Amino acid sequence: MDQSFYQRFACRARQHRSTAAHHRKHPLLIAMFCAVCIFQFATESRAQCSARDVLQKQLKLKPASSAHAPVTPIRSVVDPPAWKKITLGNFSNSLTLRNALDANGCHVGGSAEEVLARPAFIVSSRKKNVELVTVSAAELGFKTDTVTLASIYARAKRLGFGIAPAEIGPQLRLQYLDQPTGEFLIIGMDSIKTWSGEEIILTVANGGAGLILIGQDGSADAAISATSRLVFERPTEAAPVDQLERAAAFLPP
Repeated sequence: MDQSFYQRFACRARQHRSTAAHHRKHPLLIAMFCAVCIFQFATESRAQCSARDVLQKQLKLKPASSAHAPVTPIRSVVDPPAWKKITLGNFSNSLTLRNALDANGCHVGGSAEEVLARPAFIVSSRKKNVELVTVSAAELGFKTDTVTLASIYARAKRLGFGIAPAEIGPQLRLQYLDQPTGEFLIIGMDSIKTWSGEEIILTVANGGAGLILIGQDGSADAAISATSRLVFERPTEAAPVDQLERAAAFLPP
């Protein structure tokens, strides 16, 4: 056989090896792409699950510690100091507000996602500042380890606290990016029903896996730990002091 034959044979062999290597790369690239997608999904899911786990652990541990933590009962809305001021009405609709949460890296749980998409969730039509206070059921005078949500709301209203608009939930999440790890703040809002009819209120939290906005049971008989902190609005025009004192007189000693 002449030299040209061997040259043609060697050339075809190289082409074959190149083609085979090219085909081997495709499964590798696909596998790498799938691995990246799975890792990202797992990371997001783990963040949400970790937050729920922390919330569940917190609810289990708080009743045990509440008996050992003496508190000074609040007698009116003027007693607790202003905790934080935030702005409402700076988004045109709930969709732009939801997109802002994504842009700032704030995770939104499934039930909270539904709340933000419901017609009952309304954003303020005008820009305004609101003053927020945080209180616990124990500070409102309750002596038991857990208290129903309806009882907490009734006493808070009697003392002059305002039920928070639902918009405060995502707005507080956006304007409280330095929230300490392990803190869960229940928004003292009227519940909003999901598509399945479940009553949900919002919770702004940092469960250790990132900043989150999640939903929790918002039914009237929902059991709330006496040491959990709820966020209420301090009305700009508070009730007269004498009226608040009369209301406080009906509270347990």
